[in-house]
Amino acid sequence: MSFTISHAPLAPHAHLSPSLPPMSILRRLNPSRLTLRLHRRRLATVAAAVRQDTTLWTPAPLSRVEPAAESLFHVRVDLSDAPDLASSYTRPGQYLQLRVPDVEKPSFLAIASPPALAAKGVFEFLVKSVEGSIAELLCGMKKGDVVELTQAMGKGFEIDQIPPENYPTVLIFATGSGISPIRSLIESGFNADKRSDVKLFYGARNLDRMAYQDRFKDWEASGVNIVPVLSQPQDGWTGQSGYVQAAFSRAKQAYNPLSTAAVLCGQKQMAEEVTSILLADGVASEKILKNF
Repeated sequence: MSFTISHAPLAPHAHLSPSLPPMSILRRLNPSRLTLRLHRRRLATVAAAVRQDTTLWTPAPLSRVEPAAESLFHVRVDLSDAPDLASSYTRPGQYLQLRVPDVEKPSFLAIASPPALAAKGVFEFLVKSVEGSIAELLCGMKKGDVVELTQAMGKGFEIDQIPPENYPTVLIFATGSGISPIRSLIESGFNADKRSDVKLFYGARNLDRMAYQDRFKDWEASGVNIVPVLSQPQDGWTGQSGYVQAAFSRAKQAYNPLSTAAVLCGQKQMAEEVTSILLADGVASEKILKNF
């Protein structure tokens, strides 16, 4: 048996040696491109390391760690020997990074206390203890234990954008530990008493998980009408139930969107849905304040 091999016409590049790989492979193996790519990776790695190395960490002792509600803890840090750190906090809604001994990875925490308390050498946080997290380690620490903190960061709540004479209505929304920077806002004073309608819709699973209830009376006295919203209330609860966004829709009264502002902090879905409702009503997007 014999085989006949037919020869097809040569392609335009058929004069090249058949041992050479296709040009697509040559391009992938192009030494200059490969070198450039590796060089860029090294530069990115070095840049990331430099950024990490330039983070200023300030050690400070804990002066208080105690339960605030179910799975939530009050954590107070003594800044009496760290005035530069204390002075970095200037606006409610700012946050920082905190790390505990022997753990490199830090945790981001919103500062719950108002800047005026920082001036006295104190930062306070509301920390949710989640199993296996850095927050759980922090909540298990004791008075005198030392943590490390960065300077305060973030723009915070830009309250100067909503002066009381132009925005008499302010709607505040918070869920879970998102109440932390809202506490700072309220206790810093944002002229709630000079506004005609300030409401705080505060959502939690039940009253056992609702922090700062001992502060509600003072917040009300400052001009903030508090609307607790429980998603899984205990028997006998007669207040608002379900999710914050639904409670707001049910309780919503006519308001002038041109003179209304809002402040949001907490669960992502809540923030997105409340924002959609406010925008649909005509509230300006730049008057819906968030701390991120």
